[in-house]
Amino acid sequence: MLFSSSIFLFAFLPAVLLGYYVVFRGMRRAQNGLLLVASLFFYAWGEPWFVLVMIGSILANYGFGLWVHARKSRGRRLLLPVASACVCNLGLLFVFKYLVFTLENLNLLGLNLPIPGIELPIGISFFTFQALSYVLDVALGEAQVQRSPFALGLYVSLFPQLIAGPIVKYSTVASELKGRRETWADFSAGCCRFLVGLGKKVLLSNQLALVADATWETPGGELSTAFAWLGSLCYTLQIYYDFSGYSDMAIGLGRMFGFHFLENFNWPYVSRSVTEFWRRWHISLSTWFRDYLYIPLGGSRGGRGKTLRNLFVVWLLTGVWHGASWTFVAWGLLYFLLLVPEKLWGWAVRWPALLGWAWTFLMVNFGWVLFRAGTLPACLDFLGAMFGQGGGPDLQAAYYWGQYWVVILLGVLLAFPVAPWLTRKVEDYLGKHARHVFPLWDAVYGLALTLIFLASAAFLVKGTYNPFIYFNF
Repeated sequence: MLFSSSIFLFAFLPAVLLGYYVVFRGMRRAQNGLLLVASLFFYAWGEPWFVLVMIGSILANYGFGLWVHARKSRGRRLLLPVASACVCNLGLLFVFKYLVFTLENLNLLGLNLPIPGIELPIGISFFTFQALSYVLDVALGEAQVQRSPFALGLYVSLFPQLIAGPIVKYSTVASELKGRRETWADFSAGCCRFLVGLGKKVLLSNQLALVADATWETPGGELSTAFAWLGSLCYTLQIYYDFSGYSDMAIGLGRMFGFHFLENFNWPYVSRSVTEFWRRWHISLSTWFRDYLYIPLGGSRGGRGKTLRNLFVVWLLTGVWHGASWTFVAWGLLYFLLLVPEKLWGWAVRWPALLGWAWTFLMVNFGWVLFRAGTLPACLDFLGAMFGQGGGPDLQAAYYWGQYWVVILLGVLLAFPVAPWLTRKVEDYLGKHARHVFPLWDAVYGLALTLIFLASAAFLVKGTYNPFIYFNF
């Protein structure tokens, strides 16, 4: 089930809110039970059998958490239960996500191994990392063991962040599983945040996708240079509004039910270095790899050799995490190559601001071409077209620019913190000159969100293009 779908907006979410705040008001265990059942139903909506995979993961990690706690309480080493949890979780991920890819590549070496037909459960990378973070947090002493399998199940399956994150560490929400406090201010802020994310997804990302997809559906030899650059820009904007829009909706939904998830995006396209970009993009994934892999490996301690090794391991696995394809492996290694000179010699970090931003945005744009390509040859063809090796006239570029120039310009403008800056300026002015006008400003903001909702609903009713890119991961 999609957040940006009629069934979610007009049936599922209202029903859950009604049960949570009216039927089970003041009954925390019943509210948590409702959220757990609703979350399992939400996940099972498209593929009912895959919910059994997630339930199995929950029960297994519940057992691993108890095992870790039992050994800690007796002062014994935790290597065996932690290693077992890692093998079990990563093994599950390997079977569903990487087994077919591995067998196909082994067959290229002359083997004739049978290829099973395995479908990928939606969001398996996200809920696997969350479940594993619970065991690791208990082992590291950052969280107490969870005695209730239902509470742990709620943490792993909570529908606002289940499918595409943000990846919520157990220690972040452990206290809120039973001790959260819902307020009208949180609920109101959550609704506003959800509507902003809905607008990003439906009004921007979905429209930009039409241009990006058209470029990728054009054979490389027929793709003009202008159309290739336009398509790469639109995909760069599309994936930002797609994923940050989902994260906004997830964070907003969480606040509506009293949960406070950490931010997952912080204006990544203002970054002046690749290092800064990854502090602003998909923050929950970067934090997960930093806390559970990079720092335990030694981080930047131990000299350049170990730093390079640790960076290589992290970015290789970051690429692999995103998908079973050599393009994702290459995408991860590309960022390793971009980050090495920044970490070791301050490349781009010490450049003038405009030059650092231009370099970073260009490299990220090239990275998204690699990310979007289904194969390495397709990526090379697209990059070749961007640098004049394609063909065909620029008529397609002119046509799509003429059709979507407003959306593209809005996408570029809103990818930078223009709206928060403008809001601060207006509020500062009103605060100094016309305090009584504040209710009017709030009314304008509320009207804007209402228009976003109505416009988004109209697009959804029309049945326009509406996938989420990160559902594939």
